[in-house]
Amino acid sequence: MDLLVAYDIADTQGSGAKRLRAIHDLCCGYGTRVQFSVFECRLSPARYATLTVELESIIDPKRDCVNIYHFGRPLSECKTLLGTPSRHNVGDAWIL
Repeated sequence: MDLLVAYDIADTQGSGAKRLRAIHDLCCGYGTRVQFSVFECRLSPARYATLTVELESIIDPKRDCVNIYHFGRPLSECKTLLGTPSRHNVGDAWIL
């Protein structure tokens, strides 16, 4: 399934900075960053379930917000890009 994950952490100081870094690092393992707090992800249902559990364990649910948008078609068919494209498409292999 293709997803868009967007998050907003209440503060960027102290514990907020720690949560922000943890969420960023977690999302990097699941998808491609396309904006500062926005990731495109292509996940199996099992990986999606794991992602949501991990996100819930990091955020402060009274202060932080994570939105996950599900797409019925491949993300490439659902989005309109204006400006410079990202370096990688969702699902592309990365050679490190």
